[in-house]
Amino acid sequence: MAAHDMAKDDTPDVEVKAFGRFIVADPRICHGKWTVRGTRILVSVVLEQVADGDDWEAIVRNWRGKVTREAIREAVLLARDALLATTGEDRTAAGLGLLTPG
Repeated sequence: MAAHDMAKDDTPDVEVKAFGRFIVADPRICHGKWTVRGTRILVSVVLEQVADGDDWEAIVRNWRGKVTREAIREAVLLARDALLATTGEDRTAAGLGLLTPG
C-alpha cells in the first residue's frame, strides 16, 4: 500500500496533541501546526481575524460554522496563556476584575 493510500488511523507513532476541546496539533495535518479540531483551519489565521477586529460571529460565518465561538474563545485563551508563560506574568484580566470569567 502506498503511503498516500494509508488511512490516518493506520499511521504509526503519530501523536495528536489536544490543547483543549477545539484546538489540536496533528503532524498529519498542516505540518503539525495548531488547527481547529476536524479542520485544516489554522489557529493563527483565526487569531489574526480577531486581532484585525473581525466580529466573532462574522468569523463563524466566514468559516461556515467550522470555527465556533467556543473555538475562538479557546484560541484566544491559549494565546493569552502562551503570553503569560513567556513573560512570567501571573495576573489575568479576570483576576484583576477587568473581565468576567466565561
